[in-house]
Amino acid sequence: MSAGTITIDPITRLEGHGKIEIFLNDQGDVEDAFWQVSELRGFERFCLGRPAEEMTRIAPNICGVCPSAHHMAASKALDDLYGAPPTPTARLIRQLEFNAFYIEDHYIHFFFLAAPDFVVGPDADPADRNIIGVVRKLGKDIGARVIEVRRKNREIIRLVFSKAPHPEGGLPGGVSRGITSEERRWIAEIADDSVAFAKWALELFKELVVRNPVNRELMLHDAYRLKTCYMALVDENDRVNFYDGMVKVVDPDGAEMLRFAPQEYREYIGEWVEPWTYVKMCHLKHIGWKGLVEGPGTSLYRVAPLARLNVAAGMATPLAQKEYEQMFNVLEEKPSHHTLAMHWARLICALQAAEHNQMIAADPLLTGKDIRNTSLHLKRIGVGCVEAPRGTLFHHYETDDRGLLTRVNLIVATQNNAAPISLSVKKAAKEFIRHGEIREGLLNRIEMAFRAYDPCLSCATHVLPGQTPLVVNIRGPEGRRIQTLSRSCDIFSPNTACP
Repeated sequence: MSAGTITIDPITRLEGHGKIEIFLNDQGDVEDAFWQVSELRGFERFCLGRPAEEMTRIAPNICGVCPSAHHMAASKALDDLYGAPPTPTARLIRQLEFNAFYIEDHYIHFFFLAAPDFVVGPDADPADRNIIGVVRKLGKDIGARVIEVRRKNREIIRLVFSKAPHPEGGLPGGVSRGITSEERRWIAEIADDSVAFAKWALELFKELVVRNPVNRELMLHDAYRLKTCYMALVDENDRVNFYDGMVKVVDPDGAEMLRFAPQEYREYIGEWVEPWTYVKMCHLKHIGWKGLVEGPGTSLYRVAPLARLNVAAGMATPLAQKEYEQMFNVLEEKPSHHTLAMHWARLICALQAAEHNQMIAADPLLTGKDIRNTSLHLKRIGVGCVEAPRGTLFHHYETDDRGLLTRVNLIVATQNNAAPISLSVKKAAKEFIRHGEIREGLLNRIEMAFRAYDPCLSCATHVLPGQTPLVVNIRGPEGRRIQTLSRSCDIFSPNTACP
């Protein structure tokens, strides 16, 4: 067999657009593989010159799947920029909304994007390997339950921040509306329902994966085991925190390497550019870029649900803590490097979010009237950080003395994960493509390597390196390429006119 190339384009069941290129040697084994992202995000550029307070309205439009994460990071960046920490009531309202977002976001990933591989099977016909196939196999009642729990939590988002798809309402120092006593009772009911659903979803996962020999073997397969460092936010008790805390990093053996305030992120996180993708790749700056390598000495780190559990000493709520302990008991290692275990960790995080909303609903401060700190003093630099569903998210803004943006830098979860995702795809490709055997089910197993991260390519892509190329291939009636036309324009240069 001669050398060749396998292209998976587009890759499926993710947010955004990308492809995988797999290069085979003369024996039909994988020589190399690349996870490529070709779409463009220009938000950091076209925000410049705008009033900083507009970022809570602009940033959620980066993505329709994770808008609340960007809205919350933007709100916190403005708190820092104006030196106005939110009032206790405003903080509770923000956390209420963010937990509701966590719940609905994690379930759309697990049931719509991940579950088809475990419920219908990785080798099933692609026409059946989707949410419709999941509903056919598990029953319409399950589909209805998933839709209902997501709908209820999106109603909380709509209540607090006016709309669920692209929320508004976060202000420097607080929020735009409070919570009434009647709304508190309604929120408590939704939180109770969400806890019950989370417990059921975890039992379903254990039935489908943990106690299913075939799926359990797949989850623990060496093809999906990647030894990296891990990063996440933790609270003062070293527990998982979605909204606030210190950034903690552990090495592949679980030893703490770093702990820093989000405002210090530039001292610890480096960004690297590769010529074959628009996603900048992050690494630990004090180690330096070592390439796409795992194991001792790697500078690569992962974020996302499994990283949160690997980094923290435990969960912040009691039911989630029990599930956390059970998960690591089954996986028999901490940190766990099993990429597909991210699905399990994702459901545990959804449980913590639901439990926390129960606590918030019972807190007397939730219906307080003091919802905004109006003592604003422009500092000209502000950094906001949250633990988005897909992992640690940084928003960094700088302004002139009028509050107009002069610099915007975003490091999103998928950007943090970009190098490990690339390495995960390559490792899975080498494991599953042997001696030229190519089947759709094997290609899907390679896609499962990136799918576990729940990547959001719409959020993560950058221009590389300041150019947005346009390439047009002209083909004849038989499909043969007869001419290629290309042009580029530098979108980062204000003096460049694009034709």
